[in-house]
Amino acid sequence: MRNSEEESNLVERLKQFVRNPRKRRRGYRLAHKDIVREWMKAGKALNHKRVYRLWRREGLSVAPRRVRKRIRTGNCVGGHVAGQPNAVWCFDFIEIKSIRRQKLRVFCVSDEFTRESLAIEVETSFVSEKVCAVLERLIAKHGMPNAFRMDNGPEFIALALRGLCHRRGINAAYIDPGKPWQNGYAESFHSRLRDEYLDREVFWCVRDARVGLNSYRSYFNTERLHSSLGYQTPFEFVASYSHSKGEQSEDAITARMATDVSTNEESNYKSVDDCEA
Repeated sequence: MRNSEEESNLVERLKQFVRNPRKRRRGYRLAHKDIVREWMKAGKALNHKRVYRLWRREGLSVAPRRVRKRIRTGNCVGGHVAGQPNAVWCFDFIEIKSIRRQKLRVFCVSDEFTRESLAIEVETSFVSEKVCAVLERLIAKHGMPNAFRMDNGPEFIALALRGLCHRRGINAAYIDPGKPWQNGYAESFHSRLRDEYLDREVFWCVRDARVGLNSYRSYFNTERLHSSLGYQTPFEFVASYSHSKGEQSEDAITARMATDVSTNEESNYKSVDDCEA
C-alpha cells in the first residue's frame, strides 16, 4: 500500500507545478521530469505512470494551443543545418509595450543546436548598427557561428550587418519573404517567451523590461527542461555535449554558467525607480 502522506505531498507538488506561471503549459511528462530530480536527491524513485495516474485523478490538464496551418517543406533555408554548437544562430524581433504605452523592441538571439538563449536585448528602437554591436559582443563571448538565420527586416538587410557577415566569413541565411516559419527556432522561442512570461507581465520602462527579461533568460538556460534536449536544460546539454567531445571541462562549463547568472543578477539590481518619467 502506498504511503498516503507521500501521495498527498506528490499531489500538492503537481498542483504547484501547474500553478507555476512559467510551467502552466507543460504537461505531466515535464512534471514527472521536474519532480523526479527532487526525489532522486532524496534517494527515492518516481515512476511516470504514477504521475500520470495522479494527474488524471486530480483533473489537471494543459489548455490546447490554437494552431495555425502552415505549409512546410521540411527543408532548411540555405541548406544550413545546426549539427553542433555555434553552427547556426537565429534571431528576430518582437514588440511589446510598457505600461506607459511606450513601444519596446526586443532582440532575441538563440543557438539552434543547443536551444540556448544567447541574448535578449531591449531598446525603444533598433538600427542595424545596434544589432551588429550585440552580435559582435556575442561572438567575442561564444565564438564564431557558421551562419545567421534571419528574416528580411530592414535591420538585417542593411549594409552594416551584411558587412559584418562578410568580414567575419559568416553565411547570411535569409528566409523567404512572408515565410516566418522558416526561422522556426526563433519563432518557437518567441512563442515560449510570450506564453510563459510576457503575457502576464507589465513593464514600466526599458530598464524594467531588461531586468525581467534577463531573469527569464537565466531561467530558460539553467532551469527550464527541454524535451528536444532529452529533458535537459540548455546549459546541461552544452556541458554533456562538450564533455562527450572532450572540448571543455565541467569546471569551464560551470564557470560559464556562474558568469551568465551573475551578469543577470547584477542587472537585476537596477531599480525600477530609475526609469525615466
